[in-house]
Amino acid sequence: MPVSKTSAVVIHSFPLGESDRVVSFFTRDFGKVRGVARAARRGRSRFSGALELFTLGTLVFFDGGRSELVSIDQFDITRPFGVIREDLERLGHAAWMAECVNRLTGERDPQAAVYGLLVRALRSVEAGASPAAVTTAFGVRGLVALGHGLRTDVCVVCRTPRGTRPWTALDLEGGGTVCPRCARDGQGLTMVSSRAVGALARLPTMAWDEAVAARLGSVGREVLDVLNSQIARLAGGPARVPKFLREVASVFVSGEPRMNAPGDRA
Repeated sequence: MPVSKTSAVVIHSFPLGESDRVVSFFTRDFGKVRGVARAARRGRSRFSGALELFTLGTLVFFDGGRSELVSIDQFDITRPFGVIREDLERLGHAAWMAECVNRLTGERDPQAAVYGLLVRALRSVEAGASPAAVTTAFGVRGLVALGHGLRTDVCVVCRTPRGTRPWTALDLEGGGTVCPRCARDGQGLTMVSSRAVGALARLPTMAWDEAVAARLGSVGREVLDVLNSQIARLAGGPARVPKFLREVASVFVSGEPRMNAPGDRA
């Protein structure tokens, strides 16, 4: 029975039977791996709370090849990210990132860039960065890494380059921005502010720390709405976490300044 070892983040889990747990990991070397942790819910389990959501650790598993579920032998904690689970706002945004990874990646499909992005985002949230800013930067960059980033440099209908004139229409099915001329004839377009288009263009090209520090305010909420729509389209249905995030947002009022798009006035 093959034995594998890799760094991994817990992205989902649920009980199985009276004492076991099915756990989904996003690993550095194998992509998404789902496995059974035997007796994980017993008081004296060898896992000892290591399988909490967002926990980063070293995973050892056995794959017999007869099931989609591997057998989890060991998971040693590298970084628990416990601070994230103690705060409602941090928890909600980190859960959004974990759900995105879980829904948009395939079984055993290595995505090293997405793995690195997830770990970096969790570290930023733990360190005190704005959870909303981290989530937005993660979402935009994660979709780019998975090959689903929205084009903002040209009209996806007529291929006209985007100039200084504000563009405010997105064709999610077509994969990017639509110029004002084509937008007049288009249906099913998503209308956003020109600043939101600018943020979608800039966030993938910034250094990570710069992207997280570029607090977007209401523009960030626009971008997050676009991301949720795009993810729902790609995954075949809406995610569960956005509803929770809206409830959290009604409690936490953000005073973040917006980030201006090139050519926009402050």
